Amino acid sequence: MKPLSLTILLPLLLAACADGGSDYTPIVDGVSTAAFQSDLAACQALSRDQRAFDQETAAAAALGAGVGALLGAADDDATAASGAIAGALAGGVASAVDVSDQREAIVVECLRGRGHRVAG
Repeated sequence: MKPLSLTILLPLLLAACADGGSDYTPIVDGVSTAAFQSDLAACQALSRDQRAFDQETAAAAALGAGVGALLGAADDDATAASGAIAGALAGGVASAVDVSDQREAIVVECLRGRGHRVAG
């Protein structure tokens, strides 16, 4: 794949993961109350509004790109550009998975704080 198409693909992949975890609906122990759906929506919105996570993902992608560029330049069969792209993808995806887990945890803790018996 050409580097230009990957540089266009990378931001799209990271954007697709941006709200990952915010739409999580946990398992509730027992019967969910009438307020559960509105509390769930509020907790999901709270999770989605944590924009610092998006900055962490972008920083991880940038760090991965830098490391990948150095490794690509050092390898005889690779170029700095291909190494940067591979590093950005690896760093961005790894961070996006971590951010998704953090957003799910926010939803769970928010619901517990509102008195719901969340099993996970």
